[in-house]
Amino acid sequence: MRLKTFYAKNMTEAMQMIRESLGDDAIIVATGEEPSRGGVRVTAAMDEPAFEIGDDAGDNWLQYDDEQDDNAVAEELTDTLLRHAVPEDVMDHMISCATVMGYDDIGIALVSTIEELFSFSPLPQGNAQKPLMLIGPPGAGKTLAAAKIAARGTLNGLNIGVVSADTARAGGVEQLRALTDLMKITLHKAQSPISLRNITESLDPRSDQVVIDTAGLNPFDTNDVRTLARMMSAVDAQPVLVLPAGIDAEEAGEIARVFATLGTEHIMPTRVDTARRLGNLLSAAHQGGLSFCDYSDTTSVAEGLTPMSALALAKLFMPRLYKSSKADIVTPSRHDAEVLRTGSMQ
Repeated sequence: MRLKTFYAKNMTEAMQMIRESLGDDAIIVATGEEPSRGGVRVTAAMDEPAFEIGDDAGDNWLQYDDEQDDNAVAEELTDTLLRHAVPEDVMDHMISCATVMGYDDIGIALVSTIEELFSFSPLPQGNAQKPLMLIGPPGAGKTLAAAKIAARGTLNGLNIGVVSADTARAGGVEQLRALTDLMKITLHKAQSPISLRNITESLDPRSDQVVIDTAGLNPFDTNDVRTLARMMSAVDAQPVLVLPAGIDAEEAGEIARVFATLGTEHIMPTRVDTARRLGNLLSAAHQGGLSFCDYSDTTSVAEGLTPMSALALAKLFMPRLYKSSKADIVTPSRHDAEVLRTGSMQ
């Protein structure tokens, strides 16, 4: 498959350009407005490649013509975002930003675009001013994430307090206790907002970090949301949305918006090592206006969390760029061009 992006004053002109360049069998894969060029942008695909595939084609399934094409970076970026099932609105923002920046290296363009449009706030690895409250849908990995935060703090010589508010689920407290016992950390159980507040207040003066694990909730169930809201209002904590990679991107955006209404500002991706499509992470951050903190890419508790950054996120989306001498990409300073930003794209 070959992708090519066309810029024109209107859709009629764009369609004519597509027919002349790729033929009548071309398939439209993405469209959008292009304010910087005063028209529209259309990305089309052609099933039959107009090139020869070399021996190294396995490293990159999309090959480009040798011609010097100013749109090559935008085309390759479009291909990458499509393969990761990035929603069209987010994809349009990213491609527009990359086009405005004008970098001719896909690695630099990707990192710079992510850095420009998304925000990053890694979790504290020293003293934390507020308790960290892990929230999210069932099965997102909150309990394991709580253990990973506690393990990292313990290895750094911190005094860690751990509280479980996941008392309704069978085995919820026991699962976390099995992990905290290995670290010789006392696990406290909070069965109500009042007990959560009392426990947290007692731990705060003598703990460098306090981690609160909460029960998984259905973000589309009003009663579940109200229950979590009462827990969150009981303590002055920093809520962190724990969200697994690989789920439907549109649904992830809807989930993020629900948690954002509760005051959530950070997102922690989990299971990025077992997912092959990461578009839901960008969708959630964008729709919820959330800042990436840390991410989990292993089941190991001792080395389970990594601070997220623009470079780290770019590596997750295009790992092939970092398997050679290009592994250390030095990104330039932020581009001088003004870029339209919405949601977390700031």
